[in-house]
Amino acid sequence: MRFLNELHEGDRINGIYLCKQKQSAVTKNGKPYENIILQDKTGIMDGKIWDPNSLGIDDFDALDYIDVVGDVTSFAGAMQLNIKRVRKAAEDEYDPADYLPVSENSTDDMYSQLRAFIDSVENTYLSALLKKLFVEDEAFVKAFEGHSAAKTVHHGFIGGLMEHTLGVTRLCDYMSKAYPVINRDLLITASLLHDIGKTKELSAFPLNDYTDEGQLLGHIYMGAQMINDLAHQIPEFPEVLKNELIHCILSHHGELEYGSPKKPALMEAMALNLADNTDARMETMTEIFDRSEDNLEWLGFNRIFESNIRRTSK
Repeated sequence: MRFLNELHEGDRINGIYLCKQKQSAVTKNGKPYENIILQDKTGIMDGKIWDPNSLGIDDFDALDYIDVVGDVTSFAGAMQLNIKRVRKAAEDEYDPADYLPVSENSTDDMYSQLRAFIDSVENTYLSALLKKLFVEDEAFVKAFEGHSAAKTVHHGFIGGLMEHTLGVTRLCDYMSKAYPVINRDLLITASLLHDIGKTKELSAFPLNDYTDEGQLLGHIYMGAQMINDLAHQIPEFPEVLKNELIHCILSHHGELEYGSPKKPALMEAMALNLADNTDARMETMTEIFDRSEDNLEWLGFNRIFESNIRRTSK
């Protein structure tokens, strides 16, 4: 098969892909068509079936693996597939491992690094809280290891949540050493816990989409509630420490317009916000450059960075 990141405008493809989403729509002239999102382990691509009732367009549903024939075009600066024929693929025609994006880092290695950070926390209450979640709760660990950190923007792949969490925690560890006034135990604990709500906000792969609870509440609130519940299970957990930890979670997006109900009021909360934003933005740019391969040309205006961007010359 040809992976989606190998396709170029003008290519004719004939291959099997995961139909991540399928939605019926109508053109301005009242003609029905279908919006499709195709996925493999290298990414996603928008697809269009402009004549869904034509011969060669068989029935299929979202999350089916489909054999498609179509032409790669470009619309608004993004690749798009004009689908001519499609059928539902049989189970023996594809390997699911080819269709789900996965972290390049070993799950076992990442979990070992996470455990090392947990073991470095000296505060008995914070250590107990971390171990209750990341060691004793096997169902949570399994979900955390397989989850993404986002639907599309950054770390949107299996293992992405753990990879992002480690990236943020490494930055926080550095800041705790560079600025000794920081309470390292609080900051490391907050960094490890800051996105645990995403295990409830986003569904598991292959869907990797917002849950109803996620749409209504968001991962910041859900993560704070999970921490509050865990703290209540630990005898004599200090109320002030619990509130400081939850404050770090509530404020880790930094600004109200970015989804945080509180702005950082503690140094540890400020450090967590900076680390989270840095890791997310650096990974986002890395993924953009990976898709553009060795292209040193300007890539055009990017709405996330609010700037025209390009790779640095070698």
